[in-house]
Amino acid sequence: MPDSAPTPSPTGPPAPSDWPGERLGLPRYGVGSVARPGRRIAGVAIDWALAVLVSIIFFQYDALATSVIFVLLQLVFIPTIGGSIGHRLVGLRVVPLTGGWIGPWRGIVRSVLLGIVLPALVWDSDQRGFHDKVAGTVLIRA
Repeated sequence: MPDSAPTPSPTGPPAPSDWPGERLGLPRYGVGSVARPGRRIAGVAIDWALAVLVSIIFFQYDALATSVIFVLLQLVFIPTIGGSIGHRLVGLRVVPLTGGWIGPWRGIVRSVLLGIVLPALVWDSDQRGFHDKVAGTVLIRA
């Protein structure tokens, strides 16, 4: 009996995508595409700078206060304006994969995990951090 080629498993890993967000049904470029690292970093830098400024004004700069303020900024603004202040200033927004309003629970999960930092450093092929995967969200260009 001749050897036959193995058939791929239907439960195996998904085929690689041509661009981040392709498997999510998002466009390659422009509005609605997955946010790229440059804008993400700029948005986080703006948010962190705001948290540091508030910490300096009210707490004479306290590292713990800065971290708490950073998470609180995320908690307040993601569900209300669709992203943090930094996100919105660089043209990004956070949306749920299922569509509609992000709601408070997704904002809470995403913000707390982002405050831990490590989940934000672990990305998948769609450039979604672990905090976005757990919350069921994606950061896109607005």
